[in-house]
Amino acid sequence: MGEKLFIHGYEAVGRGALNAGCLHFFGYPITPQNEITEFFARELPKIGGRFVQAESESSSASMVFGASAAGVRVMTSTASPGWGLMQEILSHISFCELPCVVVNVQRGGPGQGTTRHAQTDYLSATRGGGQGGYKTIVLAPSSVQECHDLMQLAFYLADKYRILTVVLADGILIQIAEYIDVKPLDFGPLPPKDWALKGIGKKGKRFDYIHSTRGLMPPVYKTIVEQIHEKYKKIAESEVRYRTYQADDAELLLISYGYVARCSEEAVNMARSEGLKVGLIQPITLWPFPYDILKQKASQGCRFLVVEDSMGQLLEDVWLGVEDKSLVSFLGMPSRHLAGELGMIFPETIFEEVKRLI
Repeated sequence: MGEKLFIHGYEAVGRGALNAGCLHFFGYPITPQNEITEFFARELPKIGGRFVQAESESSSASMVFGASAAGVRVMTSTASPGWGLMQEILSHISFCELPCVVVNVQRGGPGQGTTRHAQTDYLSATRGGGQGGYKTIVLAPSSVQECHDLMQLAFYLADKYRILTVVLADGILIQIAEYIDVKPLDFGPLPPKDWALKGIGKKGKRFDYIHSTRGLMPPVYKTIVEQIHEKYKKIAESEVRYRTYQADDAELLLISYGYVARCSEEAVNMARSEGLKVGLIQPITLWPFPYDILKQKASQGCRFLVVEDSMGQLLEDVWLGVEDKSLVSFLGMPSRHLAGELGMIFPETIFEEVKRLI
């Protein structure tokens, strides 16, 4: 049994990881995710876990690489510039088909950008941020409860498919607080980790070399590329997740994720109160993306409004799903005169755009 707690999104991330059995965290401070790192620094030593603050993001990713190769559940968290610095190591992790979890709390803009909340890492996360054409499962929570639950799902899917799984969050979601149910979730059995590296010692406690019973890298390049992409195909067929709200009779569907999905849901309520047939589709897996439901709704005559805190990245996947069968409109990162200094996308802003379109 779990317990009911009033906690922030960053603590929900941490508690979700602990409930998934993650006892290893390596990270480096960067706003706006420092509270996640602080949580693990405080909590892991209490339960015999391992926390290391590395000297850089690339170093923390390398530590994750080593721990995941040993078969333990391990994670790191970062924000957009750190996400960029990790890409070479994450590409190696993907090539070796090692399960681990990375939380990316997005901040705005390229380069150092700004510490403001944003959703500008969507394409980097869903297309494989590094070289070589690899993919990662990408989960997008929109509530504190989902921060907790999707962390557990992330570790399960990582182990099920031997894949890097990304939890893509934003600065607002990490900082809000809500009552949630904190309990371990059971997603079913997992295959044994007979591939994990194991130290082989001859005398005493000294380990002389590392041995893998299965091997991490087949001898032929083409073999591993085909093997990995066959796995991607299987994931795309079986692991699509999304949520609908008031979508059955909707003539206009809002498409959004993260904190913006919460605002979109309230905008749907405002529209329904005035008799407007508006609904919401919230992708939970950003990869694999729920193209089929968009294709289905487009064939039924629905129109779409993509709402995201960027200049248009989720928009590209919606275009792919709709396939020119319906009209797709866009509402993106707001200007200050619309949303004040915070630059948030508020329900009222979305509702005004809905009325304009209808």
